[in-house]
Amino acid sequence: MDKIKVGHVLNSVGGVDVSLRLILENIDAEVYDSFVIHGRKDTSRAYVDINKKKVKDYKIPILRDISIINDIRSIIHTAKIFRDEKPDIVHAHSAKGGLIARMASVFYKVTILHTPQAYSYLSTNNSFKEWMILNIEKFLKNINSVLVASSRSELKRGLEEVGYKKEKTELFNNSILPIENLENDIKYPVSWPDDYICTVGRPSYQKNIEMMIEVIKELRNDIPSIHLVLMGVGEYYPNLKKVEQLINEYNLENNITLVKWIDRKEIFKIISKSKLYISTARYEGLPYSIIESLALSKACVVTDCDGNRDLVINEYNGYVIKNNDIVEMSKKIYLLYTNENLRNEMEQNSKELFQKGFNLQENIGLIEDIYQKYARI
Repeated sequence: MDKIKVGHVLNSVGGVDVSLRLILENIDAEVYDSFVIHGRKDTSRAYVDINKKKVKDYKIPILRDISIINDIRSIIHTAKIFRDEKPDIVHAHSAKGGLIARMASVFYKVTILHTPQAYSYLSTNNSFKEWMILNIEKFLKNINSVLVASSRSELKRGLEEVGYKKEKTELFNNSILPIENLENDIKYPVSWPDDYICTVGRPSYQKNIEMMIEVIKELRNDIPSIHLVLMGVGEYYPNLKKVEQLINEYNLENNITLVKWIDRKEIFKIISKSKLYISTARYEGLPYSIIESLALSKACVVTDCDGNRDLVINEYNGYVIKNNDIVEMSKKIYLLYTNENLRNEMEQNSKELFQKGFNLQENIGLIEDIYQKYARI
């Protein structure tokens, strides 16, 4: 039996890159033959399959932001690659990957499975821009497109706002392998106290790190030694200067450590040794950093947005707080920070929640089934 050829299209950065690599490294290489189309400058690390064999990749001028000339070039390049490779199915990751792949499929007809990893119209507080981007998504959904949502919240948004028909949607929760056999020592130079809380999130509109700084300022009134380790600063950080200004303005230099982008295993170690994990995101797809926190048995305090609410059940494995409710988030972090019994109970619940819904060992068959269902064989 011939293998099913699966093409992947994306701007391979952040969680989108993590998602693709986890799929490639865990699907059955005896059944699926994969290739990747991605940006020329987005990643230098090779893609490999379950057998550690290099996956064919094509570099084209895909950029994260809108660039009409580059986007048209990318569509033309992608259509040519489709014609040469003749994929049975294409999986497009992120908004830009979805745009490029679906427009290219006009010239080489193939079903595009689109995983937004957080719809891009959520990324702005400009109502006109939001309306425009949403309507682009509404248009693109009609071009050989099937939504493969990364969370139930994303699926709901695709149905109710983008307008997908139910029969043109699937759900594949972002998932990771269990995190086991972690080395004890953190290789990154530790400059923070033993008792700390942590997060992973680039300073950007999406992650709303400014709210997090306000929360730490509020918490310091009750816990003068409170310390936040903020990881993920350094790859894409449009709001970094504003965050640094707030830290200086509030004299929080001794309460917050900014950590540049580091190896995922080092991130795991830092999360595992923390008291709890927090997120102030305005929107998400299904954030890997929180999935990793569940796998590492961490209670979480997060804002009520897509993705976060799919992973944290209020008063079960943490707390879900209204966006920009600084006082309430501070109270819940204080409660978990100071109440060891409550924190331990929620930590156990986090691990159970991970095992039930977000363990890739159990879930990889779901994406394989989706590929089988839509493959053109």
